[in-house]
Amino acid sequence: MKKTTDGIKAALGQAFDDMARGREEFSPELAYREVGTVTNVSTGIAKVAGLPGVGYEELVQFPGGLLGIAFNIDENEVGVVLLGDYWDLNAGDDVERTGRVMDVPVGEALIGRVINPLGEPLDGKGPVISTHRLTIERPAPHIMDREPVTVPLQTGIKAIDALIPIGRGQRELILGDRQTGKTAIAMDTILNQRGQDVVCVYCTIGQRASSVAKVVAHLQEKGAMEYTIVVVTEGNDPPGLAYIAPYAATSIAEYFMETGRDVLIVYDDLTHHARAYRELSLLLRRPPGREAFPGDIFYIHSRLLERATNLRSEYGGGSLTALPIIETEAQNISAYIPTNLISITDGQIYLSPKLFELGVLPAIDVGKSVSRVGGKAQRAAYRAVAGDLKLAYSQFEELETFARFGTRLDAHTRQAIEHGRRIRACLKQPEGEPLSVPKQIAVLLALTAGLFDPIPLERIREAEGALFEATASFPEEVVQRFTTAESFDDADKEAILAIARKTLAPFQNDKKT
Repeated sequence: MKKTTDGIKAALGQAFDDMARGREEFSPELAYREVGTVTNVSTGIAKVAGLPGVGYEELVQFPGGLLGIAFNIDENEVGVVLLGDYWDLNAGDDVERTGRVMDVPVGEALIGRVINPLGEPLDGKGPVISTHRLTIERPAPHIMDREPVTVPLQTGIKAIDALIPIGRGQRELILGDRQTGKTAIAMDTILNQRGQDVVCVYCTIGQRASSVAKVVAHLQEKGAMEYTIVVVTEGNDPPGLAYIAPYAATSIAEYFMETGRDVLIVYDDLTHHARAYRELSLLLRRPPGREAFPGDIFYIHSRLLERATNLRSEYGGGSLTALPIIETEAQNISAYIPTNLISITDGQIYLSPKLFELGVLPAIDVGKSVSRVGGKAQRAAYRAVAGDLKLAYSQFEELETFARFGTRLDAHTRQAIEHGRRIRACLKQPEGEPLSVPKQIAVLLALTAGLFDPIPLERIREAEGALFEATASFPEEVVQRFTTAESFDDADKEAILAIARKTLAPFQNDKKT
């Protein structure tokens, strides 16, 4: 009996010693978790109760890893925008605060990848491995941190680079009716950045999956994915993903800008973005405003596009150039969203369905298009020809309308009309064939000098091709001045025109003329 009692005492003593050691080794900490309950699930949104400490735009997590953003903070419930498939979410499910806002992976690992706004890969190349993350909602750079736009962003499109120039750090709106070539202009601009040390981010918002696949295949075929990131939301994705897509893409672009790189971002298109925001707002019972859009529809686009800028050298010296795309209805550029974006951006490129139907591609309406700051960045070689060219083209458009009435025209007016027709023919450009600066300057100078006027319209394309080949014989020092800020003098102009005259002479003297 005594042995049994001694054994029990020894065992208890050992247990107490183990507990004492355990207390020393284990220092418990309280893990605070705030968990609420889903009360209602609707299309792309959920109503949640029981999260008294949740903040505006804080991420919350649902079962299965589904994320949402707290969008409406009411007294008794929280309206959450869902960022993924919500088919398995039901009323009564738990929802937990994460204590952070929405962020996205950034860095060199994203170049060449196709991802969604959450940073998840869509290209089948495995997970995106990145050590950096940035929040999708970031304040725009301060005014004093910015520099004027002084370096051009060449699009490779003659009509834009000559008449509506874009600078690095500018925001240039592309707008027009559907199926007028808006995306084609953005694609050509991305293709033209090959070898220019410009990172491109293409953000597609609510597009058809087939359209997105076609664009990605085109970029891969042309080798542009080597410097391009594609952020995708499709038409059947939840509206929450479409809403955060441009902000996530901009944060990805800002990472490169802040490391001193030049970046081009395309938003295709912000009409779908506005519709997604409208849908979310009406589902969350926010009060509708003008044309059934909430009163802050202007704010969602202004805080996005204000992030595009040209930073001062002490802040990295990078630039972010934005090309937002907007779809108009029946050529109405004075509608709510187009006027919003025209007032936010630094100019617009308007695509006319009438020109598109006539086969004038790209269908850029020069009269309604403008670049408010790009002229300061335009190279001297372009400025030497752009002013005369735009004036002559504008006069031609007016005279062409007048001539349709069958009025007898004097010789000077007929000459102006024939010259204008050559300008229009030379400004045509096939999709997917951006032109280098020397080729553009050669054509524009020849146009201004009237060298194309004696050539029949049906042979303009052939004559242009011959002139493109002749650019290989341009003096090296002259070509260097094309792409620098150096002045472009009369001697340079004459050297190019001499080659152009010799090249175009066979077409001018052709018997068909």
